[in-house]
Amino acid sequence: MHRMPTVGIVGNSLEGHDTMNRIKIAIVGVGNCASSLIQGIHYYREKIPQEAIGLMHWEIGGYSPGDIEVVAAVDIDVRKVGVDVHEAIFSLPNCTTVFCPDLPKAGVTVQMGGIMDGFSDHMTAYDPKRTFVQANKPEPTEGDIVTLLRESGVEILMNYLPVGSEKATEFYAGCALKAGAAFINNIPVFIASDAQGSWARRFQEAGLPIIGDDIKAQVGATITHRVLTDLFAKRGVKLERTYQLNTGGNTDFLNMLNRDRLASKKQSKTQAVQSVAAHPIEDDNIHIGPSDYVPWQNDNKVCFLRMEGRLFGDVPMNLELRLSVEDSPNSAGVAIDSIRCAKLALDRGQSGILEGPSAYFCKHPQRQFTDDIAFQMTEHFINGD
Repeated sequence: MHRMPTVGIVGNSLEGHDTMNRIKIAIVGVGNCASSLIQGIHYYREKIPQEAIGLMHWEIGGYSPGDIEVVAAVDIDVRKVGVDVHEAIFSLPNCTTVFCPDLPKAGVTVQMGGIMDGFSDHMTAYDPKRTFVQANKPEPTEGDIVTLLRESGVEILMNYLPVGSEKATEFYAGCALKAGAAFINNIPVFIASDAQGSWARRFQEAGLPIIGDDIKAQVGATITHRVLTDLFAKRGVKLERTYQLNTGGNTDFLNMLNRDRLASKKQSKTQAVQSVAAHPIEDDNIHIGPSDYVPWQNDNKVCFLRMEGRLFGDVPMNLELRLSVEDSPNSAGVAIDSIRCAKLALDRGQSGILEGPSAYFCKHPQRQFTDDIAFQMTEHFINGD
């Protein structure tokens, strides 16, 4: 078996903080989302609750955002593998906003990950600065990854692989199970929401919590679409047709130019909206999904939303909305809450799908609820009700 180097856990990034209260996580895919998450962990360490803009919760189960510690990370890009994770998050092709630039070394080296279906061949035709450059390193075995997670003391594994990475996601979910780590699936591969329920059952039997699938942004295209769809339903407006068109210039949008990788993404986003509609919208009358890659947008995502319906007296109406957000920071605050809910479950000995957090934080949970109900379920979970 190819042995992976032991990952260091110490580094001056934790100076002055109680290392006994850490939430130790591993990250698969050191891209823009990981960059925003790690920057945020350190950004909020310097804040007090009254100054903490952008968080849904300052504290969950006694844990603040700064209590999260990245102790292991894997990627496949030559510019990241073998590099300290605090340097790797600012490496190309990452292009998200830098809001916490002066990070000390973490003492955690990014390790080579398994490629499998985590990379789409069409991306090699683009400017290397904007796509992955595969590292010339041996791919790890399952035993390598399990060893890495165990030796690093990982409690929670975060999946940030590209959309369409089904085999790779299943590989890392299996590694989490064998290493005794909780799993948070931030992408639209159906693990927690697997129709057969086999993954949920395996995590339940292993005594480990799982949150998924497909992270919602804090205020993004899908959550906005859901809220407006729910509003139409509550106000008696029949929603007849709707679309959500999204453009962006990060590697996520570049990856999704391969339409073969989009089936689960479109299903996840579409079901998230359909689930809160008063009546099912016919397939030909609903279109939700990534639309195009615009390089100069970088990590900025632009959503064009249109909703057509009929209100009192069958009188027609329509709504059009344009939303512009920095894509990766928009998910990081949600990820920070997901991590702390998973840790809370570990502390309590809870296992299997965390239904409230999955419904509130993810687009494609095992069971869909309105956001109002999912919010209440999450608050009850946090409070131990």
